[in-house]
Amino acid sequence: MPQQSRSIYGGQAVIEGVMFAGKHVNVTAIRRKNDEIEFYEVPRTTVKWTRLLKKIPIIRGVVGIIESSAKGSAHLNYSVEKYTEDETEDGSVPETAAKEEKGWSLSMIVGVAVAGVISFLFGKIVLTAVPAILEQLMFENVFENKVGHNLIEGLIKIILLLVYLYMMSLTPIMKRLFQYHGAEHKVISAYEAGEELTVANVQKYSRLHYRCGSSFIIFTVIVGVIIYSLPIFEWHSIWERVYIRLLLLPVVLGISYEVLRITNSMRNIPVLRYLGYPGLWLQLLTTKEPKDDQVAVSIASFNRMRELDRQLS
Repeated sequence: MPQQSRSIYGGQAVIEGVMFAGKHVNVTAIRRKNDEIEFYEVPRTTVKWTRLLKKIPIIRGVVGIIESSAKGSAHLNYSVEKYTEDETEDGSVPETAAKEEKGWSLSMIVGVAVAGVISFLFGKIVLTAVPAILEQLMFENVFENKVGHNLIEGLIKIILLLVYLYMMSLTPIMKRLFQYHGAEHKVISAYEAGEELTVANVQKYSRLHYRCGSSFIIFTVIVGVIIYSLPIFEWHSIWERVYIRLLLLPVVLGISYEVLRITNSMRNIPVLRYLGYPGLWLQLLTTKEPKDDQVAVSIASFNRMRELDRQLS
């Protein structure tokens, strides 16, 4: 099947597994300590007004990001629960897992979703405010032009991000998470190329992918520098500077989402394909080459998601 006629899928890495989001269901596959693959399946439910907002450029990006953060948190927490259960030395089941052995209740899913959104927003606020404050304190009298201040602010933001990701990649559990992230990308790339999803076929593809959340992060930095440099967004104090950036955060996120879509659509066009390279470079930190058994888990998750999507269509 030609690539352009194929559905667009996304996913995320979780602890010892991968989640894929389908049209009707989100599926996570994880490898348990006994080497069995276990699935966690959650039907996708979308509020009508959310569907309408997702058709509006810029706004659809903000809505989609918050929605993905909320739903992804439930799957990540599920994988953490199962990992903790497997790693319990005495073989007992942790209390939180024991309560919901056959699946999570609606209240638990909603609670995790809200926590996920709050964590996402908190992270974005910190990564927006801290670089602005540091730049103001360190370079207040260095530049007369606001563009210079904004460029240094963007550089500080990128340095903080790279240091944070590098430090995380040094821990064994995060290294495996990044390997599963690479496995997720490989499966999507193989599917988009029309390949049969076998471990050997999938492993041939790059662990990097244009349509990745890591790419989105780097675009928020670039887009932020451009928007903050517009003459209409003048600031005269450190607090006014931070306030303006927080106020513009939804705009930066929305436009960055559109840039990500554009770069993905141009990835096969000579010269223009390089627009997506900054995001791919960041993925060198957020993905690692997966092992065959990790790719097998990713394939199992993707196939199960597609199977359930067909049944629910």
